[in-house]
Amino acid sequence: MYNINRRKFLGLFSCGCCSLMLPSCSTVPITERKQLSIIPEYRINQQAASAYENFRRKTKLITSGRKLKEIKNIGKKMEKSVSAFFLKEGKDDPTKNFGWDYILVDNDKVVNAWCMPGGKIAVYTGLLKVTKNTDALSIVMGHEIAHAVARHSVERMSHAMTINLGTTVADIFLGGAINRTRNTVGQNTGMDIFQLGIMNPFGRKQETEADYLGLIFSSLSGYDIRESVKLWRRMAEKNKGKEPPVFLSTHPSSKKRIENLNNWISEVIIKYPPIKV
Repeated sequence: MYNINRRKFLGLFSCGCCSLMLPSCSTVPITERKQLSIIPEYRINQQAASAYENFRRKTKLITSGRKLKEIKNIGKKMEKSVSAFFLKEGKDDPTKNFGWDYILVDNDKVVNAWCMPGGKIAVYTGLLKVTKNTDALSIVMGHEIAHAVARHSVERMSHAMTINLGTTVADIFLGGAINRTRNTVGQNTGMDIFQLGIMNPFGRKQETEADYLGLIFSSLSGYDIRESVKLWRRMAEKNKGKEPPVFLSTHPSSKKRIENLNNWISEVIIKYPPIKV
């Protein structure tokens, strides 16, 4: 068995991590925030497309009617507006390889929507009871599309990979202390300290970024983004007494979201007016 001392091992590990991470940074479109991007986007998009098709087969969907048509109309409008914006700016279109698709899930109990990497979008009928109008629905769909445009799934998986690698190596030299602490906290509280301390704040950063980008995409598509504040007031009312403490959540509080939106709306209306497609 080949033996190596601790200092040499750490040196080699550091070099290995640097070689892995240094060429693996990308930039979020529009916000220009630097993000870690170790995993190829096309690979995650392929996995997402497979998961999406599996979801479609097993889920009760509404396949016709006014509500589905509205969702598709909003989506198509945003597809064209986002691409036209990046073309106008002379920048690479982050959606150029997306395989857009839209479904309406027949579930009134779930107030949700999501966009998988690569542009696969689902809206639940329960959400429509809160959005109530086209402008509000565009805010939610813009937010979900923003997650895909900003490659948040790639970033999350890349961070998870580096965290797991880093803690595993550190634990070798701490005699398992990290895992013992993690297990003790988990047994006593039912919570993971790494989820609380690293991934949750990271999630809130992504959610805030998606709120901002989604507002831009909705404005570019010609929707009234002032409706966003009214939407989140309705969300706050629906979730009254149900929201977890902020430090336990991957999402900002409704109050914080409303505050952010109020600060952004005027700027977005001026800087990102409806774009001619």
